[in-house]
Amino acid sequence: MPEHQVSRRAVTWWLLRALAGWLVVVLPQLAVWLLVDDAPGWLSWTLAASALIAVAHTVVMPFWRYHVHRWETTPEAAYTLTGWINREWRVAPLSRIQTVDTKRGLLQQALGLATLQITTASAAGPLHVAGLDHEVAIRLVHELTSATQATPGDAT
Repeated sequence: MPEHQVSRRAVTWWLLRALAGWLVVVLPQLAVWLLVDDAPGWLSWTLAASALIAVAHTVVMPFWRYHVHRWETTPEAAYTLTGWINREWRVAPLSRIQTVDTKRGLLQQALGLATLQITTASAAGPLHVAGLDHEVAIRLVHELTSATQATPGDAT
């Protein structure tokens, strides 16, 4: 299993993203339930179910993901472990790495986080390490770029 966890601030990032997603689902139901006099009876049940699932997801998922998400780099490869229900462990040999990038949305920028994206010649697509401290992500970009330049192979 990879050694390093993502930043503890990733919990806040995942929580806020989950909350925003659930508000899109719950608020319209709540508005109809409160504002329409003859709202359908089943709306009470769907609103209650949506709210219950939203609370459970928003409270459990960020901490579970923090516990699972890990990364590690060695002189031979980059390793990631991601997911919160379905877990995915990926290994990218340095000789297969084509590009190393960071991505930062507005919320990640506000929290000092970044997502590291390692593109390889794999059909499975790039490896992602979401929720890294921005400074750690920048350091990893430089380290992996230097290491891949020094590694024989053509990354195909």
